[in-house]
Amino acid sequence: MVELREFEPADGRLLATWVDGPVELWRWSGKNFSWPLDEQQLAAYAAESATPLRRSWMAVDPRDGRAVGHASVRVDAAAAGGRLGRVLVAPEARGKGFGAAMVAGVLTRAFGELGLERVELGVWDDNAAAVRLYEGLGFVCDHVLRDVTQHAGRSWSAMQMSMRRSSWEAGASSGLS
Repeated sequence: MVELREFEPADGRLLATWVDGPVELWRWSGKNFSWPLDEQQLAAYAAESATPLRRSWMAVDPRDGRAVGHASVRVDAAAAGGRLGRVLVAPEARGKGFGAAMVAGVLTRAFGELGLERVELGVWDDNAAAVRLYEGLGFVCDHVLRDVTQHAGRSWSAMQMSMRRSSWEAGASSGLS
C-alpha cells in the first residue's frame, strides 16, 4: 500500500507542514526537536539520516506518488538492534492504513537489509492510535515509564515496546504483519 524511499533534505519542509504546533512536535519527536521546527533542525536531521547511525524513509502512495508518511530507525549495529522513531503520517492520510503499511515496510527493511534482531520504540501512552498500530504489527509493551517528563503543563508517560525478528517472521508467515 506504500513504497518507501530514502528521506532527502528537501523532505524536511514537508515534514514541518505536518506538525501544527509544539504539542504535536513533542508527540512526534519528544525533546529531539524544538518549536518552531526550522530549517537548521531539519538540516541536522537530514545529515544524521545520511549516516549509518540512522535510516530514514518517506512513505509514498504508489497510486499518485504523494508522500504520506515518514519513519526512521536509529541503528545500534553492535547490539544488532534498532529504535523505531519519528513516525509521522501526513494529516490528510491519517486513518487510512498508511501508517501500518509504512511501519510494516520499515520493519521489513530493519529485519531484512539492516539485519537487526530486535526493534524497540517509545510511544506516549495516551497515543491510543499509535499503540494500537504497533500492537497490531506485533510489538509488545516491555514497560511503562510513568510521568517521565513534564511538557505543556502536564505529565507524560511513555510505553517502551519491542519486537524480535523471530516474532516479525512468524507474523509475516501467518499473514499477521
